[in-house]
Amino acid sequence: MSRASNRQALLAFIETIRRPDLAAGAVDEHENLVVAGLIDSLAVLQIVLFLESEFSINFASTGVDPGRLYSVSSILDLIDQFG
Repeated sequence: MSRASNRQALLAFIETIRRPDLAAGAVDEHENLVVAGLIDSLAVLQIVLFLESEFSINFASTGVDPGRLYSVSSILDLIDQFG
């Protein structure tokens, strides 16, 4: 899949777990999703599960680095690395 289609899939997923009072489009692609208030820290775990199932990223072997899951851009970079 291309980065654009990966981005679309990721944003569609974030739309399902975001806070209902803040639109996903209101947050810049490089902005920290938790600090911006779009998601909470538990939603980061949901993103990990999404990445494992949707993109076959095996965090059991690589470990989870929360610093790589802070923004749409950094998550897309992670998908690119393991894709």
